[in-house]
Amino acid sequence: MEMLQKLMSPLLSVQSQTGSSSNQVIGSGTLAHKGNFLSAFTAGKKRKKPWIVDSGASDHMTGDATIFDTYSSCPNNLTVRIADGSLSKVAGTGSVVLSRDLTLNSVLFVPNLDCNLLSISKLTKEKRCITNFSSTHCEFQDLDSGKTIGNAEECSGLYILKERHDPQEQPQMTGQAVLTAAYLINRMPSRVLKFQTPCQTLLKSFPTTRLISIVPPKIFGCSVFVHINQQHRSKLDPRSLKCIFLGYSSNQKGYKCYSPVTRKFYNSMDVTFFETQPYYPKNDIQGENSTQEYQFWDLESFSESPITTENHIPPESFNQPESIVDLWDKEHIQEETEERALSQQTHEAEPGPNPSKLPGNNAPDGTVDSELENDILNMPIAWRKGVRSCTQHPIGNFISYDKLSPTFRAFTSSITDIQVPQNIQEAFKYPKWKAAVDEEVRALEKNGTWEITDLPRGKKPVGCKWIFTVKYKADGNVDRYKARLVAKGFTQSYGIDYQETFALVAKLNTVRVLLSLAANLDWSLHQLDVKNAFLNGDLEEEVYMDIPAVFETTSNFNKVCRLRKSLYGLKQSPKAWFERFTKVVKGYGFVQCQSDHTLFVKHFPEGKLAIIIIKDLGNLKYFLGMEIARSKKGIAVSQRKYVLDLLNETGMLGCKPAETPMDTTVKLEESDGSAPVDKGRYQRLVGKLIYLSHTRPDIGFSVSVVSQFMNNPTEKHMTAVIRILRYLKMTPGKGLFFQRTTKKEIEIFSDADWAGSVTDRRSTSGYCSFVWGNLVTWRSKKQSVVARSSAEAEFRVMAQGICEGIWLNRLLEELRVPLKHPMVLYCDNQAAISIAKNLVHHDRTKHVEIDRHFIKEKIEEGVFKVSYTPTNCQTVDILTKALARVNFEDLTEKLGMINIYNAA
Repeated sequence: MEMLQKLMSPLLSVQSQTGSSSNQVIGSGTLAHKGNFLSAFTAGKKRKKPWIVDSGASDHMTGDATIFDTYSSCPNNLTVRIADGSLSKVAGTGSVVLSRDLTLNSVLFVPNLDCNLLSISKLTKEKRCITNFSSTHCEFQDLDSGKTIGNAEECSGLYILKERHDPQEQPQMTGQAVLTAAYLINRMPSRVLKFQTPCQTLLKSFPTTRLISIVPPKIFGCSVFVHINQQHRSKLDPRSLKCIFLGYSSNQKGYKCYSPVTRKFYNSMDVTFFETQPYYPKNDIQGENSTQEYQFWDLESFSESPITTENHIPPESFNQPESIVDLWDKEHIQEETEERALSQQTHEAEPGPNPSKLPGNNAPDGTVDSELENDILNMPIAWRKGVRSCTQHPIGNFISYDKLSPTFRAFTSSITDIQVPQNIQEAFKYPKWKAAVDEEVRALEKNGTWEITDLPRGKKPVGCKWIFTVKYKADGNVDRYKARLVAKGFTQSYGIDYQETFALVAKLNTVRVLLSLAANLDWSLHQLDVKNAFLNGDLEEEVYMDIPAVFETTSNFNKVCRLRKSLYGLKQSPKAWFERFTKVVKGYGFVQCQSDHTLFVKHFPEGKLAIIIIKDLGNLKYFLGMEIARSKKGIAVSQRKYVLDLLNETGMLGCKPAETPMDTTVKLEESDGSAPVDKGRYQRLVGKLIYLSHTRPDIGFSVSVVSQFMNNPTEKHMTAVIRILRYLKMTPGKGLFFQRTTKKEIEIFSDADWAGSVTDRRSTSGYCSFVWGNLVTWRSKKQSVVARSSAEAEFRVMAQGICEGIWLNRLLEELRVPLKHPMVLYCDNQAAISIAKNLVHHDRTKHVEIDRHFIKEKIEEGVFKVSYTPTNCQTVDILTKALARVNFEDLTEKLGMINIYNAA
């Protein structure tokens, strides 16, 4: 009976006084049994805020987020005025089901509201009903049917709405609870039976007895969705039906579910469970005056996981020298890997407890374990996937940290463990992030970023939001938690809100050149941060912004911010700040490079450089998502965290890895006959892969191919993107390595396939350049015209490679690292080399006349020399075609790519 009471407690009727609105917990019960099948049923009873009938309210309002049946968030600037004159923010809207006949739509969720308000004006309009008041009660009557759809009783001068439960459903649930209790008791170890289950005892006495196969237990009374087979529905019907879980089938393998809508029972294995969401989350109990709420899970007993975790690297590891990080120091003890942080993602289970992983699930013998394993293997694939405890390819098999020194291990661990809040409400839950918001607010006020004013006629304000990030010190410790208020610049109109834009982004090609020179010349690398960078720029245009939520008061209601300083997110902000930054650094004697306008150089006779007004973050470790490790042998650059985050975001942490990023047998085309996929998701994935390719030339060709189908992606195109993600799973820590070499020259390799695109038969150009023996630039791109021969295709990419070399040479001259020898261009096409050196081939080259004269001119000037390289030695083949594993791995090694996180 105890188990029956616990199962039925969320569904039994308990009466209480209506007028109370306290949130105090008045009772709770918990039952847990250890054994092969762990089950926990928790019933917490809480008093619920009543619904007050309000003739002055314009909308239905509530401060309880748990009562919504459907919900969607609202813009940050939506507020409502309460009766006391104060303003309260509206977080979202949704529908609330009060009874079978009364559903409230467009209910406003106002977190600061202490009660639930039922708007008479809105209810009568939506439901076509009339309201009849008396001294003791009021009722809502449907005009069409004459049926009473709601009642309210007078209590202390207020009319409190009564909530009712359908009494016809209660007897059914009582009987099902009895059957479920018996089912679970028969499958739980009992002390009386020497920790055997009744089913095991029955089988020993009657071996020929055939029992229904075991299914993992679920929370009684929770919400479920039962899949409807295709033969039982039309094309436009929903594919699943929302039901309440009422136990286990007694005559077949499956779960027993009941739909109050169709009043039918369903036995199925194809069920999706939402065990933390009871089917009746509100006051669905008998009794007119009851306002008690029942929860299947005692949510207050679950501690909310912090947004940040303490660094698990011992403090003494930070006291070691920081000047050099030895990437290959194997004498240090291997640090705990990221499996702890990623363990949740490797599980491919549906929401709900997994019986094979729960505490105390130690079987007394092996019989039940093997029996359960066989039953799971006999389950449908869709359901079997829901109980799979982990992947066969955990991410820990493909990434290791034992080759890193303790300081760099501490750094990689720190940037992985700390999570960042996604919104301002989440940030306010944690003191460190709240302090970061306060610091940003003080900076905005100190800089005079805006002034509060009325919105002029004809002007539209832009919105704003908060974003959060973490700044790190050189040793991996957190420097500060950073909150940033950004404007929603995507709503600005060109010619009205801004005139010109400028992307203040350093060329990553320049960054790689500097890293190559630093590795060879032993330059020190420091990372500098300009605090509140965009707040230092003056704003010339007239731009208005909504008042941020933390600045809202009753005095500035319906007002806006007139921006005086550039703010993050505005179209013109980078340009405004960069103009001021350029003016300041030039005043200190820096020279702006013409090869890259974001690079400023100042040469000192003694070779020293001092910069003030900016904050020094120490040795370069983490820059634009790139992790930079340094040793005496060179500098390693990877995007390990970026890859892991991407795999986690796409649910690919547990996928089967691939050895190459592209299948050699696949040729993608625009109209391949496969079904279209979500265009936005495809574009976001490819965009992130494009950024990743800045340190991963091994995926350069495959990313170039999939990026050609942004406008109309199909399933085959998405499969190619997934293949790239599977390859990244195999090598999450692979990146470039800039080593010390004896070469002091620029080498460029160029190549092209011929008519490789099956869509338009255009060729793919590929080139890569090495500065002082290290790869610094590369490109893989489909040519803009159709080449009539392989020589023509190669000739065009030779011109592109020479242009890249000229830019590199100019950059080195501005850095005062001149070349002593001509640049070398390697090509594997004899005909193209002959055309570059010979003026006789007029008929075959007049359509590429400009490129031909350009190449010949640079050769005659001694800037370049063209050399032949055999096809099997052509490094850039990896950028023009899909390759088999052996060739692919050989060329990635020639490109100078290593994996310091290699688990092998």
